[in-house]
Amino acid sequence: MIEKMAESTAGALGFRAVGDITKDDYDVLFREVQAAIDQAGTVGLLIDLERFEGERPGAWLSDLEFGHVYHKKITRMAIVGDKRWEHVVAALADPFYARQSKSFGTADRAQAWDWVRGG
Repeated sequence: MIEKMAESTAGALGFRAVGDITKDDYDVLFREVQAAIDQAGTVGLLIDLERFEGERPGAWLSDLEFGHVYHKKITRMAIVGDKRWEHVVAALADPFYARQSKSFGTADRAQAWDWVRGG
């Protein structure tokens, strides 16, 4: 499941990935990100992977499509989590999902929000 975080604004969206992510979860993500881009032109994105368990095979194509559609409109993408692979995901996000990406530990969530907002 993908949950929109309460700290989200039009220019900076945050989502919490919980459990296994499905294609339907990406439909929610697409709608929310597109609405923010329609309003602000670009968007910063925070993805919290602390409770993420995996991605169903049916969601893989949606994941790739998301990056293809929004790469140039996502100014900054913060990946929040404490696992080593999550830091690798952040490094890979630059060429595929956002103009800039950076990883943050769960203790640094507030710093991740500041960075996504351009601070």
